[in-house]
Amino acid sequence: MSTSDLRAGASGSPGSTATLRTANQRRVLDVLRRRVSGGTSPDVTQADLARITGLAPATVSNIVRDLGAAGLVATDPGAGRRGTVVRLAPSAGLVAGIDVGHSHLAVAVGDLAGRVLGELRHPLAPTHPHTEGLALAGRLLDELLGAEGLDRSHLRAVTTGLPAPLSGRVVASAAILPGWVGVDALAACEEAFGVPVHVENDANLGALAEHRLGVVAGRASSVFVKISSGVGAGIVLDDRLLHGNAGAAGEIGHLTLDERGPVCRCGSRGCLEAYASVGSVLAMMRDQLPDATLDDVVAAATSGNVSAQRSLEDAGRHLGWGLASAVNLLNPAVLVVGGDMARAGELLLEPVRRELRRHVLDAVADTPVLLSELGERASLVGAVLLAAELTDLLPTA
Repeated sequence: MSTSDLRAGASGSPGSTATLRTANQRRVLDVLRRRVSGGTSPDVTQADLARITGLAPATVSNIVRDLGAAGLVATDPGAGRRGTVVRLAPSAGLVAGIDVGHSHLAVAVGDLAGRVLGELRHPLAPTHPHTEGLALAGRLLDELLGAEGLDRSHLRAVTTGLPAPLSGRVVASAAILPGWVGVDALAACEEAFGVPVHVENDANLGALAEHRLGVVAGRASSVFVKISSGVGAGIVLDDRLLHGNAGAAGEIGHLTLDERGPVCRCGSRGCLEAYASVGSVLAMMRDQLPDATLDDVVAAATSGNVSAQRSLEDAGRHLGWGLASAVNLLNPAVLVVGGDMARAGELLLEPVRRELRRHVLDAVADTPVLLSELGERASLVGAVLLAAELTDLLPTA
């Protein structure tokens, strides 16, 4: 059976045998994909598939046979037919994730279970035009595919993460990526890569990755805060990413802490981002440690430099104040801190926790504040996971 045969099965009328067969095939494929993206062992037997899906063993056997003939699954002998181990086949294709940062670009390729097979990271000028970023992403993608002995014909989908609010398909703010503002990011990415593309906020992708594979795995709700050049949050409630009406949910960096404070790049005053971003810490240390990087400030603080310690403490204190609003409003199970500032570790988190306790209700005062387990890779890993999740292995005709 070819993949086109499987597509044909999807075009039957509702309730037809063909429609039911395709629905059952999707159930089996979803189990195979989520065993990995949910952090579970990928080894699944036909008996496991029957138990998890609720389908009859004979039905599962027929589905595995058909999917194998279509090149979508592979099998390994086990103890009898029901003990046969079933996996997604390499021939089913690959997906890619792209993380466009303020000053970097990262690309990864993964399989259709969301496992990252290879990744590359490259510096990028903050003012780069979007065409330059996409051209670089294409070169890195081709390098990664070439390392697997493959080319773009094996690519099924791409997810691109951007550190900006998206108004539908358009980058709505010039604050972090001026070369992308006003760009129809979806159309530009699809033209560049030649496959279906999903465009998502980078903090949302980090939240998805931590929810599936990181420190929040097993929790239904969390807030992931990415603190780098800007401050943004990805919110997971009841196992779903929260996007909001205009796709701008999670812009926590623009909570006003002091209406008489410094002017933020968004045009408002006293935003959280003006007090808790990497730039704010470096600005506080400019006189004592000119030309320092964040890592230099963290190293100085670790070595006992009280000014460096105070700069990180102030950032953490303001962050805790801002996060208190999110906790009182959303009551997440966990708060996760990621992005570049997470490299400060407990120098940042301890004042975050202290300030959080001061400003939240007693009922939620024990909300854990944890470091991202995936670090700077969180958004990239999330991009691969989402690309795999959104790829329909059995598209309709």
